[in-house]
Amino acid sequence: MPYPVSVCIIAKNEEKHIEKCLSSIRSHTAESADFEIIVVDTGSTDRTKALAAKYADKVLDFTWVNDFSAARNYSVAQASHDYILVLDSDEIITRLDMDQLNALMETHPEAVGRIAIDNHYLSNQTDTVYRDRLGRFFNRTFFHFESPIHEQIVHRQTGLRYDSYDVPILVDHVGYLGSIEALRPKVERNNTLLFQELEKDPENPYLYFQIGQSYNMIYDYEKSYQYYQKALAYDVDPDAEWVQMMIIAYANALLHTGREAEALQLEAVYDAFASTADFLCIMGRIYLANGQYIKAMMEFVKAIHCPVARESGTNSFIPTYNIGLINEMMGDVKTALTHYRNCGDFPMAVEKIKELTK
Repeated sequence: MPYPVSVCIIAKNEEKHIEKCLSSIRSHTAESADFEIIVVDTGSTDRTKALAAKYADKVLDFTWVNDFSAARNYSVAQASHDYILVLDSDEIITRLDMDQLNALMETHPEAVGRIAIDNHYLSNQTDTVYRDRLGRFFNRTFFHFESPIHEQIVHRQTGLRYDSYDVPILVDHVGYLGSIEALRPKVERNNTLLFQELEKDPENPYLYFQIGQSYNMIYDYEKSYQYYQKALAYDVDPDAEWVQMMIIAYANALLHTGREAEALQLEAVYDAFASTADFLCIMGRIYLANGQYIKAMMEFVKAIHCPVARESGTNSFIPTYNIGLINEMMGDVKTALTHYRNCGDFPMAVEKIKELTK
């Protein structure tokens, strides 16, 4: 017997995304009558509420109190069903297997389901995707949200400790695509809340990481470098997904701020992070920036053969392009062109081919 599910979304001034988000839910749940949509608006001044009303079962108002968890918990409380799927208004469902989801609900009644999220953003002149997994599916009898910013699911009895499992739901997150001017208000809002939390908990490396992420979103690499460095001063777990994300972003900030010599210090943690193509690629870029071409080449070759790649292209066209670049820098244009052509339609490679075949 299918379990009824409520999709809970909070939104403010999201007329650009809300209709795609909600229509994707309806298209993937059209055959399930026990699927409702709750949209809680936190103060929109655009057409968000009107667009949401075309798809949602309930569109409700909530006065914003600078607390994402408060808004999330309100949306969950208004649901008709105990099983909750939480989405953001700039996320679009691309896969949802209801039969498999129901089977997992049966076997994981008191655990949190992790959905797959493809985060889209611009990098290397192309739409880049970084796949993440976050807890977004749960039974509200056992769980609620805590923390004003980057809210976390917390077990009502045991605190943060709970089991998790992967659910067959994939979404595209498109909120990071946009100009710096469009993203800056989101960064300023988030950092206001993060700095408030930092005053309460100044020894929390995760808060420093998230502040760094905010600055990274608007390409302020100097400030992101500073806050990543603060986070890395603590004894963080290299196996934690956010730490693995941070080490790549930190290395990227070092390169963008002219600290390529300092970036070589990441050799000391190589063994802890070298299981992903993402890290191998960034180490290749570090060696390349320091003129160590052979070492750089070796890292890019390793990346091509690495099966784990969180960012799209880090085990295919990105290292292939860089191998071409090294060959070009060493004067072997013929080999460079071969590698550039193996990059497909990667814009930077396409430009190189045009440049070298004039």
